Amino acid sequence: MKYYVPLVGFALLVSLGSLVPNQAHAFLSDNDARRELIKLREQVDELTLKLNNKIDPLSGRIDAKADKKSVIDLSADFDRLRNEIANLRGQIELLSNDLANGQRRQKDFYTDLDARLSKLEPRKMTVDGKEAEVDKAEQKAYEQALSFFNVSNYQAADQAFTSFIQRYPDSVYIPSAHYWLGGIYFAQRDCAKALPMYQVVVARYPTSEKVPESLLKMASCQIEMKDKSAAKENLDTLIKNFPSSNAAKVAKERMTEVK
Repeated sequence: MKYYVPLVGFALLVSLGSLVPNQAHAFLSDNDARRELIKLREQVDELTLKLNNKIDPLSGRIDAKADKKSVIDLSADFDRLRNEIANLRGQIELLSNDLANGQRRQKDFYTDLDARLSKLEPRKMTVDGKEAEVDKAEQKAYEQALSFFNVSNYQAADQAFTSFIQRYPDSVYIPSAHYWLGGIYFAQRDCAKALPMYQVVVARYPTSEKVPESLLKMASCQIEMKDKSAAKENLDTLIKNFPSSNAAKVAKERMTEVK
């Protein structure tokens, strides 16, 4: 008596057994899952060998001499392996999904981190006629101080610019910070405090774009303080060194006040 074995189903099972380990290597890092898949593949190969020994190569049927119980056992083993492979494939899908989600979260994390770091990184800017790297916090602090001055909140502007100078002594904004401090006191007609601020700009930062206006404001304070000789000297320097500036045009008009 001969028994038929579902060879098509078996071929599919063998195919799955060879496919799953490859997928495991592609998606999994879990060693236990890989070992289980390797064991299943070995079992499939072993069953294939046993079955081949019982099949007539010409008819594709199991010889009648084969033990019926062994055929039933083989069929049961195939069913068991089919179920185990199906379960492992389900686990692989879950693990692959977890891995994909983890990679996406990691990508989102680094994208967010790059965005945060880019906000902190210095950037090149042209300030006071010079190109320099400016820290975002530094720029924000300067602009905040200037915004106080622009709305005539002189007390807040004074504190903000003074703090800025202390915190960023090497900043490219330093000449402007001193100039605006002078402007705060000048706006309040406190020339005793304004004059030193403008002098810092002229003496320490001679290439600053704020020098012409600082010389003009110095002369204005000196005229206010009845020091006409010092005022004339600063107006002469302004006209001579910065003849094309708007400040020089005003200086020529003010020369009549110091003669």
